[in-house]
Amino acid sequence: MVGDAPHRGNRYGRSERARRSVLEAADDLLVERGFAALTVEGIAVRAGVAKQTIYRWWPSKTAILLEAYAQDAAEELTPPDTGDLAADLRAHLRTLAAFLTGSDAGAVFRALVGQAQHDAGLADLLRREHLAGQRERDRLPLERAVERGELDPGLDLDELVDRLVGPVHYRVLVTGVPAPAEFTDALVAGVLATAARSPAS
Repeated sequence: MVGDAPHRGNRYGRSERARRSVLEAADDLLVERGFAALTVEGIAVRAGVAKQTIYRWWPSKTAILLEAYAQDAAEELTPPDTGDLAADLRAHLRTLAAFLTGSDAGAVFRALVGQAQHDAGLADLLRREHLAGQRERDRLPLERAVERGELDPGLDLDELVDRLVGPVHYRVLVTGVPAPAEFTDALVAGVLATAARSPAS
């Protein structure tokens, strides 16, 4: 998930190396044991820090997982900028599918989404502070295409984002059906074909 970093404090008084160790430990233990069996005590032992130290930095295991997910998503789910919309979207959706299905960070996301079904506060936090940020990243290829004149500026970009990433999330989180490159590439082609025929509003 995250690589080694120089040992230094930040404005919260947290050691950067220790912080990253905690996030990595939370990711690893979630994959190994599942959300219900994940504990702050276990994270502390795996990360090599005191439990009291973790509680000074985060109020709960859920808060740790939210920060781990947010960091991973920002690092791994920022679309490329090749100057070609179709190529950027194909790459982005392939990466998204792999992230959700094959990475520790994807397991964290799936656990958070599952827990959010029973925790309204977590659901609100996940949508407002974390999924909103990912939505902004998902819009980037479309916004750049509008600036290049590749897409009509009258298009509803949020609707296009829904049509692009929504089916991937549905397959991963609801049906459990794989989302291979053939599926995501066809999804991009279909959405862009429709967008090209849509008049400006």
